[in-house]
Amino acid sequence: MPIHYCPLQHITTYSTISGNAASKDGTVLFEEQSLSPQEFLLSLYKYLQADYPKYYKMDNLCKLGFLATEILLQNRNVAEEYGKAGAGVVLSNANASLDADIAYFETVKNIPSPAQFVYTLPNIVIGEISIRHGLKGENAFFVSEDFDAAWLEFYVNDLFKRKTIDCCIAGWVDFLGGSYKAVLYLVENRSTERSLPWETEHINKIYELANGKVNG
Repeated sequence: MPIHYCPLQHITTYSTISGNAASKDGTVLFEEQSLSPQEFLLSLYKYLQADYPKYYKMDNLCKLGFLATEILLQNRNVAEEYGKAGAGVVLSNANASLDADIAYFETVKNIPSPAQFVYTLPNIVIGEISIRHGLKGENAFFVSEDFDAAWLEFYVNDLFKRKTIDCCIAGWVDFLGGSYKAVLYLVENRSTERSLPWETEHINKIYELANGKVNG
């Protein structure tokens, strides 16, 4: 059983993307049920007016994590608030980059020497988030069978306890075929009127809020 530190950290905001709907703090910001997952993400990108040309180079997993972070950090500059090294990113999923890997191999089945580069891997998700928001803090991407709120709580708490970070973007970003889900939490060493303690119970409750919007 994981060790639970005293809950000094709080979830000050969260974002979810699943089932062709994007939400922040439980409020739906954008929804379009008639689109494919890829078309939906592109429409969401345009809705958010992200203005980040590298978006078009990303694989689906990276696009999903990038857009969920755009929603999470609306009107916030955590690099300025906490310093570039003070804000970390800790993500997890079940399929690593399998969606992009399958798509890639489909395109090269009959091509002996494909001149094609796959811009994929889970770490690139963190890389693009960090570049976009100027973050240089501790980061990690874990691959596990299922979402594990207790492990996420423990790992992020440990970073705060060791004073490695003062703020963290944490959560789940997974994409495979027609099924995708992003649930991101902004974890800070402070509380607000609407914040929730960074504890397994609350982490799971927010994750489950997205279940009704899971596509596939």
